[in-house]
Amino acid sequence: MKFRLLFPMVIGIGLLLLNCEDKQTSKKTDTTIAKDSTVAQTKVTPKKKQEIDYPKLTDANAMEFFLEYEKENKENKVRITTDFGIIEIELYDKTKFHRANFVYLTKRKYFDGTQFYRVVKNFVIQGGSSDDYNIAKRRQNIGHYLLPPDTKRGYTHKRGAVSMPSSEIENAYKLASPFQFFIIQREGGAHYLDGEYTVFGEVTKGMDVVDQINAVKTDEGDWPLHNVYIRKVELIE
Repeated sequence: MKFRLLFPMVIGIGLLLLNCEDKQTSKKTDTTIAKDSTVAQTKVTPKKKQEIDYPKLTDANAMEFFLEYEKENKENKVRITTDFGIIEIELYDKTKFHRANFVYLTKRKYFDGTQFYRVVKNFVIQGGSSDDYNIAKRRQNIGHYLLPPDTKRGYTHKRGAVSMPSSEIENAYKLASPFQFFIIQREGGAHYLDGEYTVFGEVTKGMDVVDQINAVKTDEGDWPLHNVYIRKVELIE
């Protein structure tokens, strides 16, 4: 009788142990699958951003390009950060090619790191160029082109006017150098320039900064003895 009672008990204990072992194995298997799944997810790599394919601008395609560009890029307020502080300017909508050009170059970050390389006392400060090789290379990547004058919009070379100089190449039509600009600093303006160069904006904030830059010491060629850098040019709302 004792043997009969003990045998069922042994069988019961054995079944209980097997049941426990099955549960532990199941848990281990589930944990392994979860880890594999997690590792697989970390191997997914994000897609690279596609770079904008800018056209190389020339005299043949620049005007057509800016005609279309200005329709989609309506920004007209710019902040220029210099070694002496911030200058804010407003670009005129009526001089659309010159506005679009300045917006385009700003978005291409062309002006960042250029200089106010010409300072004429009680007259102007002129910027947008540099003797840095990287700036020359940046120009080359953007293209080589000139802009026709747009001088009959009623804008004058008053104090704070932002205008575009003509190309270094002598030309009868005063074609403008698109990479440079100058700001009139003189009290009372420089109205004898009206009709000669295109005024395409004006300073709205920071004329005190313009005055400080105009006061720096220069050499005989009006180049500042210490470089005056344009650290950053950006569009603002």
